[in-house]
Amino acid sequence: MTYNAGMVDVVVIGGGHAGCEAALAAARMGADTILFAMNLDSIAMMPCNPSIGGSSKGHLVREIDALGGEMGKNIDKTYLQSKMLNTGKGPAVHSLRAQADKSKYSQEMKKTVENTKNLRIRQGEVVKIHVEEQKIVGVELSSGAVYNCRTVVIAAGTYLKSRCIFGEVSINSGPNGLMASNELSECLKELGIELFRFKTGTPARIDRRTVDFSKMEEQLGDKRVVPFSFETDEEQIQKEQISCWLTYTSEKTHDMIRQNLHRSPLYAGVIEGVGPRYCPSIEDKVVRFADKVRHQVFLEPESENTNELYVQGMSTSLPEDVQNAMYRTLAGLENCEIMRTAYAIEYDCINATQLTLSLECKRISGLFSAGQFNGSSGYEEAAAQGIIAGINAALLVQGKEPFILDRSEAYIGVLIDDMVTKGSNEPYRMMTSRAEYRLLLRQDNADLRLTERAYEVGLISEERYEKLQEKKNIIQEEIKRLHHTIIKPTEVVQKFMEQHESALLCSGMILGELIKRPELDYDSTAELDVRRPILSLAVKEQVNIQIKYEGYIKRQLQQVEQYKKLERKLLSEDIDYTQIKGLRIEARQKLNQIKPRSIGQASRIAGVSPADISVLLVYMEQERKRN
Repeated sequence: MTYNAGMVDVVVIGGGHAGCEAALAAARMGADTILFAMNLDSIAMMPCNPSIGGSSKGHLVREIDALGGEMGKNIDKTYLQSKMLNTGKGPAVHSLRAQADKSKYSQEMKKTVENTKNLRIRQGEVVKIHVEEQKIVGVELSSGAVYNCRTVVIAAGTYLKSRCIFGEVSINSGPNGLMASNELSECLKELGIELFRFKTGTPARIDRRTVDFSKMEEQLGDKRVVPFSFETDEEQIQKEQISCWLTYTSEKTHDMIRQNLHRSPLYAGVIEGVGPRYCPSIEDKVVRFADKVRHQVFLEPESENTNELYVQGMSTSLPEDVQNAMYRTLAGLENCEIMRTAYAIEYDCINATQLTLSLECKRISGLFSAGQFNGSSGYEEAAAQGIIAGINAALLVQGKEPFILDRSEAYIGVLIDDMVTKGSNEPYRMMTSRAEYRLLLRQDNADLRLTERAYEVGLISEERYEKLQEKKNIIQEEIKRLHHTIIKPTEVVQKFMEQHESALLCSGMILGELIKRPELDYDSTAELDVRRPILSLAVKEQVNIQIKYEGYIKRQLQQVEQYKKLERKLLSEDIDYTQIKGLRIEARQKLNQIKPRSIGQASRIAGVSPADISVLLVYMEQERKRN
């Protein structure tokens, strides 16, 4: 028996990282929004690694924050340890990573979601999506409640027909023993949506009291913690941090794994889903990297209020008895006790090429999707898609054009473009190497790149927008001043040069040019600059980077302009590529499937060659002359 439970603008299915950002974005833009979760205690849960950020993922978190999202603020409130990664390299690849107190992270996010205007949360399983004339009209719960709505965001994570597996044990459940969602997949298939079967996994959790840390290497956080959110007060989040610990696998570990490979569901053919290439299980590492005598394993705290430690680097689906013996072959874990068994989980997800760049389903108007349901991996990738899906669901309700970030604007743009244009036959993971313009898309300037865009769609307050404009003006004025300040070769200046092992000055030199020297920077030249104003750390960082990398930045901006030319050549959704003479058969099929938004997007489709792009350009010119 069904009953009408009311009308809303946006329904979000799933309360994970994607669902939270989608629901918050839509509600903050004024859309009447309801979020459904299988269990309200699992909102923003971290069933795998208890951390936020990392290489390239830190960029995504900063971009989410710049757009008005919540992930960065939430981890700033609940971190246990924080580090800036890749500091030995250039600023393009610097990335923040923080260990999270997973219970506090979930509680804080739940509190935020519960207290956001225009947003309701409801425990319940959505089993059907109602569609009329290829448009969303509502959703139906297992309880029989029907909610009429104008848009739906599916952020189902790893819950659709999920199955947890270790050894010979197979349990039809979601992560952490939570209930699986077993009916929605069939509804999606009936609506003509293609689903894949993907797999991921998680390591065991062990009891801190049974670990000998004296045999391990202590891993400390940064002395000075840099916040993820541009709105977080840096002074207020400095605190005593909790250590992580490093140990290693051994030949004994590897021998034990090899002897038991026949009992691994991964190698016995029990697991159907495709796993993530860049986050392999320990048995996969031992097989694929047979020449390695050891692998790093990090012990990471899960919370201040638990003895559970996450064994990073030893994800596995081996039987429980093998796990017990295997973990004890590591230095410091000889007597360890497992509190939660490691497992693999496989689940249904969508083929993301069925989506537009706004993350809306091509077949069904008003149906958006985000997160691991789209075939990605990681909390950060999920949240990034969530905020874009939520924004676009709200914009559709408002009758406005979709919000799309391209590859030259954000890592989020790279992530979404890769997924919907190229597709993926394995869980997609963001990496800095995927971004062609990564010198421009640094984590430190995410606000300068994106906050104004978010302000235009109503996600950023007037106060934050004005602060951004002030920051931009201060940066520009200081750079201008440095390019008009001359440093003369006085005795004091020459002594400074000697102390910093820098070439002496033969004549006066522009301070901006002096800062470009590898051995000097904005901070170190302060003693030569008597008129230097007092600036914030964030502003000084921008001034230093923009001056030191000025030549490289200009070159990359020129590359972006070439890229933009192809992105501005828009293709109609009504084009039937089978009718365009000169295109190869594969190109016709792929172009009709993807329906690219522009020549630029078409050029990135696997199976579309440069010759095909030339044919398309000729076709567009002919159509222009006809019209």
